[in-house]
Amino acid sequence: MRRRLTTALGALSAGIGVGALGVAGYTAWSLNGPRRPWPDYAFTPFEVRADSEDVLFASGDGVPLAGWWLDSPGSELVVVCAHGHRGTKSDMLGIGSGLWRAGHSVLLFDFRGNGDSGDGPQSLSHHEQADLRAAIDLAAARRPDARVVVVGFSMGASTAILEGATDERVQAFVLDSPFATMGDVVAANYRRYRLPSQPIVPVADLVNRLRYGYSYGQVRPLDAIGSLAPRPVLLLHGTRDRVIPYTHAELLADAAGPGELVTFEGADHCEGYFLDRPGYIARVDAFLRRACGLEGHQG
Repeated sequence: MRRRLTTALGALSAGIGVGALGVAGYTAWSLNGPRRPWPDYAFTPFEVRADSEDVLFASGDGVPLAGWWLDSPGSELVVVCAHGHRGTKSDMLGIGSGLWRAGHSVLLFDFRGNGDSGDGPQSLSHHEQADLRAAIDLAAARRPDARVVVVGFSMGASTAILEGATDERVQAFVLDSPFATMGDVVAANYRRYRLPSQPIVPVADLVNRLRYGYSYGQVRPLDAIGSLAPRPVLLLHGTRDRVIPYTHAELLADAAGPGELVTFEGADHCEGYFLDRPGYIARVDAFLRRACGLEGHQG
């Protein structure tokens, strides 16, 4: 009986180990593996009646990137919009065209492996920092007389924190639903599907490091957000976010020091914009003007 029990427990442990490894492998692939939707139909500036120019540029490691430049001649702000994980620049047409109509120049672009940009090593806010840096390069080169600000959603917001910590060209940050740490957001999504975060998260971190070359510990916006000060930061987050729990916003707000946290009661992931589109655009526009000392200036 004891031998049978030992054998059964050994088989159970092996099964749990294999299952954890399988989930960890799938997690690493879903975060980093190449994947493009088909068909890749998407709205363009044509649908929102925004004048635009197609722009092509390259990330620091040579990955070709594509974007739309919405020019507002004489504007004092250039807004660089950063989309979320597995998203595209089309996702940013609402806020992007709204801020363009408010009188700002706007750059919408696709992170690597998405939309019209080329393929390259993908990640969750790790390799994408180089893409955002290249977008800021383009914005600063096109409008050297204007202030550069970043508006990011989800992964794009977290990427903005990580890049902005060392890039002083960015004058202000609008961060909608960023995560505080990669490990915690992965664990939260395991819990969302009733999977134990232990021991899967450490295994997933190991697989991620071995297969894709970076660890969860290298992606911690929580450790970087304090370096954005004294530049103004606007955090926005829904209290019912199922992808990145609201607790991430609280942690980031505490670590940011000076800054503003706007809470959308009952809102899910990045839903704040959709609850009141005109109000959201007006709030962001007012914050950016105030942050850059442009109050009373009209586009």
